Amino acid sequence: MTAFVREAERDPEREESTGPDQEATGETTEEAVERGDMSPPPGETTAEPVGRGAATRDALLLWVGTRAGMLLVAVYGVLIVSGQNRAPLLERWKSWDADLFRKIAEFGYDGDPSLDPDPGLPAFFPGLPLALRLVHSVVGDWTLAGLIISFVAGAVAVVALARLADLEGPVGSGRWAVLALLLCPPAVFLFAGYSEALFLAFALPAWLAARRRVWPLACALAAGASCVRITGLFLAIALIIEFVVSRIRRDGWAGWRRGAWLVLPFASIFAYAAYQHSRTGNWLAWNHAQEVGWGRRLVWPWEAFGATWDMTADASGYGPMFRLEIAAAIVGALLLVWLLVARRWAEFVYVGLQLGTLLTSTFYMSVPRAVLLWWPLWVLIGRTGARRRWVIILYATVIGPLTVPMLMSFLNSSWTG
Repeated sequence: MTAFVREAERDPEREESTGPDQEATGETTEEAVERGDMSPPPGETTAEPVGRGAATRDALLLWVGTRAGMLLVAVYGVLIVSGQNRAPLLERWKSWDADLFRKIAEFGYDGDPSLDPDPGLPAFFPGLPLALRLVHSVVGDWTLAGLIISFVAGAVAVVALARLADLEGPVGSGRWAVLALLLCPPAVFLFAGYSEALFLAFALPAWLAARRRVWPLACALAAGASCVRITGLFLAIALIIEFVVSRIRRDGWAGWRRGAWLVLPFASIFAYAAYQHSRTGNWLAWNHAQEVGWGRRLVWPWEAFGATWDMTADASGYGPMFRLEIAAAIVGALLLVWLLVARRWAEFVYVGLQLGTLLTSTFYMSVPRAVLLWWPLWVLIGRTGARRRWVIILYATVIGPLTVPMLMSFLNSSWTG
């Protein structure tokens, strides 16, 4: 990762450093940074190469520290408050999607031959199952393999997030962006053998490379992200917007041929669609699996909200989770408003396409997990926290404790998103 950041210290298309450009637009440099058009002002970026090691160190300390904290809470939960669930600690991490990824890794998309076929399996992209097969060949336990992948991938992701936030400025934003992400209650899924950590390990370095205008690397990393989740499609579209906007606002069209690299992330998605077509005869097997496996189909937004609202009164224990779904949707809507006002078009498209897809489903599902992938939110909190320390203190003291019940709910095999 350090290699591509060093490479990006100079603009490969202009043979100059990637510092702020002086456009004759009448706006201040600070306004342009807020909009995402350029690197931060000179007073905020000069320390970035020097402080990069500190940002990496802080990000990794936060990552390892919060993982250790989660492990302690998990052990406490198993020994003291496990209720009727007497499963060993490692077994508790293979619930829900983690077990579905294991099935794909072990048996392929046809599932366990001793059981009825699971029509929902094609909804999961092959990136994580392939990684599971690789790591399982070394450690010999599917659940442990998933935890190892998430641990390593999460470390890569938080380092990239810290550097991205420090690039946006002011310096010091990175550590607070990472802290905000890791104290978010759904961050339990960054510990478990889910795909969020692996996706971010590709997507965040890809976006950092794009902000540095290192387009071949950005697109190659985005292709990796597209192997992990359908969210890679939204990332690929956002990269196109970022490329075009950067040409219009900053770089000009001299190096437009680099735009050919933007096809690469779509190639991963097409390859997976072609593979599923060879199995099922359906080019949209992913979408079909959502319908038959989870009953999710396209509906009007008000229908989706109404169905989710009705489920908040569910007496079987799912009600609180659907309240969290609505809360996450509200956060997404507010984030979209800020991105629109700040004219951060590429990030607006990236978040907006995800939110639009989630809020026009039969009911809200996995919106809190999607929040983990909205790095503009974490960068915004990090930048605000660096300027106004009370914001990050308030966030940590109010939001952070909610991670504990989320973790305990997951470990007791309750649906948590």
